[in-house]
Amino acid sequence: MEIALWILVVILSITLLVFLIIGIVLIAKLLGIAEEAKKVVVRSQDIADNANGIVSNVKGMTSIGGVVQTFVDNYVEPKLKKKEGVKNGEKQCEE
Repeated sequence: MEIALWILVVILSITLLVFLIIGIVLIAKLLGIAEEAKKVVVRSQDIADNANGIVSNVKGMTSIGGVVQTFVDNYVEPKLKKKEGVKNGEKQCEE
């Protein structure tokens, strides 16, 4: 082979090696970023749940909110549970 072809082969081989190393490092970094993103999502869901708890507590402190909450707890939820029991083939409980 001519010397020019050998020089081209060496240059292309070195370039390929550099890009492979950079690609492997980049993939490793992206996997680390994905793990951190999962942690952020889980933490944000916890914060949202805590915010919902705070809102329900504040709603219970207001006069209208307390009345609505009592109505839902005492009348709506038992009826929904009975309907779910009938849908699932369970007996209705006698009250």
